[in-house]
Amino acid sequence: MSAKFVSELLRRGVPQVVGVYLAAGWGILEFTDWATGRFDLSNGAADLVVGTWIIFLPVIAGAAWHLGHPDRRRRTPGRGTPVATPVAAQATGPPGEPTDIVVLPFANLSASAEDEYLSDGICEEIINQLAHMEGLNVVARTSAFAYKGKPGDVRTIGRDLGAGAVLEGSVQRSGDRLRVTTQLVEVANGYHLWSERYDREMKDVFDIEDEIAANVVESLRGILKPEERAALAKNPTANVKAYEYYLRGRQFFRQSRRKSLDYARQMFERAVAEDPDFALAWAGISDSISLTNMYYPSTGADLGRADEASLRALELDPDLSEAHGARGFAHLQHKRLDEAEAEFQTAIALDASQFEARYFYARACFSQGRLEEAARLFHEAFEVREDYQASFFAAQALEALGREDDAADGYRNALAVAEKHMELNPDDPRAATMRAVSLCRTGDQEAGLHWAERALEIDPTDAGVQYNVACLYSLEDQTDRAIECLESAVEAGFGHRDWIEQDPDLDSLREHPGFQDLLARI
Repeated sequence: MSAKFVSELLRRGVPQVVGVYLAAGWGILEFTDWATGRFDLSNGAADLVVGTWIIFLPVIAGAAWHLGHPDRRRRTPGRGTPVATPVAAQATGPPGEPTDIVVLPFANLSASAEDEYLSDGICEEIINQLAHMEGLNVVARTSAFAYKGKPGDVRTIGRDLGAGAVLEGSVQRSGDRLRVTTQLVEVANGYHLWSERYDREMKDVFDIEDEIAANVVESLRGILKPEERAALAKNPTANVKAYEYYLRGRQFFRQSRRKSLDYARQMFERAVAEDPDFALAWAGISDSISLTNMYYPSTGADLGRADEASLRALELDPDLSEAHGARGFAHLQHKRLDEAEAEFQTAIALDASQFEARYFYARACFSQGRLEEAARLFHEAFEVREDYQASFFAAQALEALGREDDAADGYRNALAVAEKHMELNPDDPRAATMRAVSLCRTGDQEAGLHWAERALEIDPTDAGVQYNVACLYSLEDQTDRAIECLESAVEAGFGHRDWIEQDPDLDSLREHPGFQDLLARI
């Protein structure tokens, strides 16, 4: 019997429960023996008691294994440990169902602030794992991370986000040692459903993530299905150093700025140097290059490397959704539209929660004038991940289709998501431009123009930002300023002629001689 299994038996309280059962059974046997002699009963009564006692022993042990540990049971008032809630902080809105869960950003308690990539990465991985579990509704990362670094009562946060349960935790790293502390709280009454502290080595980080996800599922929904347990056990790499580089790369990739994308690629390259068979990291290399080419075409991104990396990811794991998504994105940069569409569809079929495949598939449709498909795919992408760009482009596609009421609702939603995003990323110029356009489309021109100029101040060299600001001025009939910004965008490397030709935001410029000249130069 392994030490780990014995430790788990003790943690769940199995020996204590079985001991109590044996002691109680012994007392019943003593009583039966006395009663048999006192009342002249047959020995069959004693045999029946002994037989029943033996038969129920494994039943009791099994029940103890699943339910005996006190932290794994759903608590009721008076039995569990409530989370202290100041009266003034209590929310009045009803909580969601217990299976509606929000995973709050894990606090970084390490000595180095740079280790924040690790606490964020572990938290995001748990969010991703829970999102794949049937019967659980997981609040989007954007909404959850809006509370990063903001102290508050978990019950209030849960109610604000419509969740019935809140998972919070912390990560502390010291050399090769890792401590992760987590607790799952029921919003309705503030009682702990489950909590645990993991003191392990860094090489056990995958086991920690898997155990947390499994315990949350079992606490909220019941027994974990075999196929779900198998999915949790499938680790992306056995090399912890490679995984750390991958998490750093993913953190940079989310920022979508030119330097950040360069850093992301460097981190993914280091990951595959540590583990050449790390398929997710190969997909990350390809996506970083493809996104750089899409946003900053003048940089001369190495699209050959994107092709090579996406093919390598597929060779290593043909069933990896991210690999097919990366391959589709690389095809898209080469204008191989049919191949791109096929790969995006495969990625979505393999993983219904795939964001990138839907988002870039939608962009491909938009650039071809397939607006109905683009609107649907942008909306589906937003349903998967609360992303300000997906929300904004969904509204833009609806506007191009002439569905004005739907578009207005879409722009209001995009504005709310962009504002939430900028609370965590105040220097994101792309979010600032989409915030600006959304403000103008919802009737606040003054604020919209302010955020347009603010976007240019944040990064005046970004071609995408210049282009988005040009769109805004076009919408507001400030033609000369729009043409000026559009020229700056083209000079900075914005070369997507097909997108410019389909973009409804530029309709007011199409007869302008300067606009025609720009198209001729691209």
